[in-house]
Amino acid sequence: MMKIRHILSICLVLVATSLSKDGSEETEYFAVFMEGKKVGHAIQNRVVADGKVTTSEKVRITISRANIPITIEMTETSTETADGKPLGFELVQKLAAMTMKLTGIINEQGIVNITTSSMGVEQKSTMQWPSGAVMAEGLRLLTLKKGLKEGSMYNAKIFSSGILQALDAQIHIGPKQDIDLLGRVVALTEVKTTFSMSGTGEIVSTSYVDDDLRVQKNITPIAGIQVEMMACAKEFALGENDVLELIDKMFIESPEPLDDVHSAKSISYLLSPIGETNGLTIPANDNQKIKRLKDNKIMVTVEPVTAPAGARFPYKGKDKIILEATKSNRFLQSDYKEIINLARRASGETKDAAEAAKRIEEFVAKYMENKGLSVGYATAAEVAASKQGDCSEFAVLTAAMCRAVGIPAQIVVGIAYVKNFAGLQDRFGGHAWIQAYIGGESGKWIGLDAAFKSAGLDGYGAGHIALATSNGEPAEFLNLATTLGRFKIDKVIIKNK
Repeated sequence: MMKIRHILSICLVLVATSLSKDGSEETEYFAVFMEGKKVGHAIQNRVVADGKVTTSEKVRITISRANIPITIEMTETSTETADGKPLGFELVQKLAAMTMKLTGIINEQGIVNITTSSMGVEQKSTMQWPSGAVMAEGLRLLTLKKGLKEGSMYNAKIFSSGILQALDAQIHIGPKQDIDLLGRVVALTEVKTTFSMSGTGEIVSTSYVDDDLRVQKNITPIAGIQVEMMACAKEFALGENDVLELIDKMFIESPEPLDDVHSAKSISYLLSPIGETNGLTIPANDNQKIKRLKDNKIMVTVEPVTAPAGARFPYKGKDKIILEATKSNRFLQSDYKEIINLARRASGETKDAAEAAKRIEEFVAKYMENKGLSVGYATAAEVAASKQGDCSEFAVLTAAMCRAVGIPAQIVVGIAYVKNFAGLQDRFGGHAWIQAYIGGESGKWIGLDAAFKSAGLDGYGAGHIALATSNGEPAEFLNLATTLGRFKIDKVIIKNK
């Protein structure tokens, strides 16, 4: 299932557009609604001191998946000069019992020194600051400069520490209109912001701001879920929440029951967009072919490939994308001692890359002890220690273990067919698995699904539709957030072996 942490990463960008008047300190409170139910709150704080502006945005929500409550909290803090130059940022994520902290310091040359810590493990890395990107204060100053003239339009690059990337934003000023704020009707100006990244779809956020450019209401559809944030009194924001069951929001109905999908040679799916759309962004890969049709429809054909025989590991090629899939990062800590030990135990003495990858898949399927839905989104190191989680925890551990022995591996997110899950019948549910690269220059990416193996469902098969691939970083899941909930499956064509 797609993780709510990815939704919160995007929500933090949206809260950052809330603007306050100049002053030493100001705090604003928001109630957070999903599908019309209050699920939590957001708090924005802006402090001006010693020539620096510190802006923090905190979002805390509680949702339910299959009647299992999960509380997720994310706090993003940016530090900038008075004229909006970025100096540093911090992100603290509290997901169930797990906490991750990320800090970034930006030097004069635009190099960002990043430190990530989780479960006592500290990782350091660097990145180049995206040219022209702004954080909260820079965006505030830009918006003050542009004003609220109806019909005006401008662009911005808005940096999010949650995904360590800048989102391209096109901002369009609409008319002033009467808006209901929890029973209080106020004349506010509509501001539509279209967020996008290369290779992904778009997210259109609609905000309503007062004459001081402070956001009073924001509505954003993400992954088929209507997320709404509304300025309100502190007491209401921090008050009692409703219970929102999300499990059915992450599933798409199959047009017909599918029997024994894992024995199929290939399955073709006719996808039709729902509502207004500029077209779906569905990736092609070694296992999945895409054909675009009329009316923005897409035919996706999934035909799992067979791994090349006799391929060795570790990978010794020079392909940049494949090499990137061998590296350790803050979510796939393949250089972590415990993960290296697990990978060696799993792969054993084999020198065959396909056999080693299959052994790792089987090992993770048996290694996980608690297969519940209570984990928000854990790193591979956290999963190795806790032995718990759902599909994405299976995936991050499998990918990290493959990388630990030199087998390139990526996380794949999309939807997969299940006959029965939590009382839902014949559905495609949000899911995560991995693809491992086997071979040299003529090698193939093969699908592996330890979560399905653990559930006795034969692992990866033609019942999986990929919507995005990732090295574990949240930014790479954005296509799932912009695609899921925006299409239906009209037709299924099965070819048996």
